[in-house]
Amino acid sequence: MSYIPMTTLCWVAVATLVLTMLAALDLMVGNRSIAALRDVSPDPPSVPPAVSVIVAARNEQRNIREALQSLLHLDYPDYELIVVDDRSGDATGCILDGMATTDSRLKVSHVEALPPGWLGKNHALWVGSGQARGKLLLFTDADIVMEPTLIARAVTFLENNRLDHLAVTPSIRMPTTFLEMFGTAFIVFFSLFSRPWKARDPKSRCHIGIGAFNLVRTSAYRQVGGHETIRLRPDDDIKLGKIIKRAGFRQDVAYAPEFMTVEWYASLREVIRGLEKNAFSGTDYSIPLVLAGSSLLALCSIWPFAAVFLTRGAVQGAYLATAVLITLVVADSARFHHARPWHAIGYPLTASLFVFILLRTMLLNLRQGGIHWRGTFYPLNELKSNRIPWHSLDKPA
Repeated sequence: MSYIPMTTLCWVAVATLVLTMLAALDLMVGNRSIAALRDVSPDPPSVPPAVSVIVAARNEQRNIREALQSLLHLDYPDYELIVVDDRSGDATGCILDGMATTDSRLKVSHVEALPPGWLGKNHALWVGSGQARGKLLLFTDADIVMEPTLIARAVTFLENNRLDHLAVTPSIRMPTTFLEMFGTAFIVFFSLFSRPWKARDPKSRCHIGIGAFNLVRTSAYRQVGGHETIRLRPDDDIKLGKIIKRAGFRQDVAYAPEFMTVEWYASLREVIRGLEKNAFSGTDYSIPLVLAGSSLLALCSIWPFAAVFLTRGAVQGAYLATAVLITLVVADSARFHHARPWHAIGYPLTASLFVFILLRTMLLNLRQGGIHWRGTFYPLNELKSNRIPWHSLDKPA
């Protein structure tokens, strides 16, 4: 039997396949360990805690009426809706004031000026939380459409599991097939990076927060300092989850794509521009982490598909197995979020787009010395000053 030496390229191909198998196992097992709100009773608890739904809105005239109408038709016996208009320059404020005249549960506040040391959205949510009377606070975005039983299901899940924070996943609505493919792929990137299925594990530092639906006990929110603690974090949703988890409070995530939808971005340009605010902050502004993550993504998620056509023999076989496995795993992940499994065929292109966005955002933030977001410039040195280390003196009562 002749001996065939393992070339460097062959070792790289085998290592890529092994890494992909490990990541696939983690993702597939993790996805299946997350509960779904469709399995929770739509009836609220016998003694339902009051819920304050808090929305920050800036220039949201396109979607806000549909979103708020869904929030005003929630099938929950005790809730209020607080919307904070964050310096909108369009018709958002007028729409809010008009809707408030027809439903007393809708309370509207208008922020005319942004205080120093705050991001606009974080300040608006902080303002809204100060007006809330509920034992539970639900932070959601101004373009989220909810099914009437969603809050009842979420509150029941939170109470039954004695949680202090519950994040809930929406389904993503996008206008083109390619953008839907990107949304499907982005969920995979986010899941592998944050490992949300570990958020419930008190021994793990993994944490979760979702801007579409962060349900928090008011007492826990006050104790960790709320949005004031993360006042300069563009990734406020997941950092809210971090400060709650690091203080020792109980946290989990649940699927609810049947009960909540969001029009994430309306165009490719919006995707690229929209992720400018948090793609770099999600790495805590670490250049090495961005470069390492981009390189790993290119090596393990993009190159295998090209290598199928550019290599031969055992190397080609290893990369073909890797590409098939990636496609199957992305398709499997899609069904947990009401996305189309066949969109997985676009993964090489969407992964390439994501790498481009990561590198572009980092370079742009460094060149500009900060981020421009919704009409306001935030200096990078100020943003970096609001890092959220894991250690904290806050402990649950």
